[in-house]
Amino acid sequence: MQADVSLVCSRVRVEEKMLLDAFDRRGVEVQRHDERDLMLDFHRPRKQALVHSRVVMLRPIAHSRALALSEILGSWGVSTVNSHETIRVTGDKMSTTLMLIREGVPCPEARVAFDGPSALAAAGDLGYPVVFKPVVGSWGRLVARANDVDAAEALIEHRAVLGSPTHSIYYLQEFVDKPGRDIRVFVVGTEPVAAIYRSSDHWVTNTARGAKTEDCPIYAELADLCRRAALAVGGGLLAIDVMESDSGLLVNEINHTMEFRNSVEPTGVDIPGLMVDYVISHLRGSERACRAGD
Repeated sequence: MQADVSLVCSRVRVEEKMLLDAFDRRGVEVQRHDERDLMLDFHRPRKQALVHSRVVMLRPIAHSRALALSEILGSWGVSTVNSHETIRVTGDKMSTTLMLIREGVPCPEARVAFDGPSALAAAGDLGYPVVFKPVVGSWGRLVARANDVDAAEALIEHRAVLGSPTHSIYYLQEFVDKPGRDIRVFVVGTEPVAAIYRSSDHWVTNTARGAKTEDCPIYAELADLCRRAALAVGGGLLAIDVMESDSGLLVNEINHTMEFRNSVEPTGVDIPGLMVDYVISHLRGSERACRAGD
């Protein structure tokens, strides 16, 4: 079965339903795939249904699966949203930090270490409190604040016991004393289209952890910062987390599979509609390329 667009996801959440509705309103045929059902034959790509879609929108929950699919489809000449490079960079906090620093985008001080004693030295170098984060992860999971050296030693010991290769990479970030909130900015291409404040009594201000949301006006400084951050990671459909600090705005993290169900109402912005329009622009670009090839 051939469709203009394919949507690959882990399950149809509220966000995927909103995206499918937006495609339907625009008269764009979409073929939905559960990534768990895919079996991709490297030697016979033309037999894959995904290859016959001009654009594939990737929304697996697991970063590893989105990364693998974007690489495979890209090698077969299939356009994906987001691109493989954007998924690779934004799915890894270390890579994101490197790109932001390279492009001069302000972000929190960070250190990386590869064993316990070095991680403890990195924590001391940053100064307490310090934040330990997994290199790959979302929803604030496994993010921990160490207020002193005893807490840092305990966190490092727990990581060692877990034994996963990813836990042997210690990503540490300075603790930014934000004003009980952060800002999540939704970017389409490289243009900020909506933003929310996420407020919480807890220092982790993820909505998955119960943070409250309200509209945040996109003022000039915020818009400029997010355009630069989006360009640094290759652009696409992005959620950029920004912190207000004593030294100004800092880009904390960038997410390549953004959730927006709790943001449409407070902002009054049709976020899924704008996302779909971006995918359609890729579809039209693919059609022009096909005509030029003919």
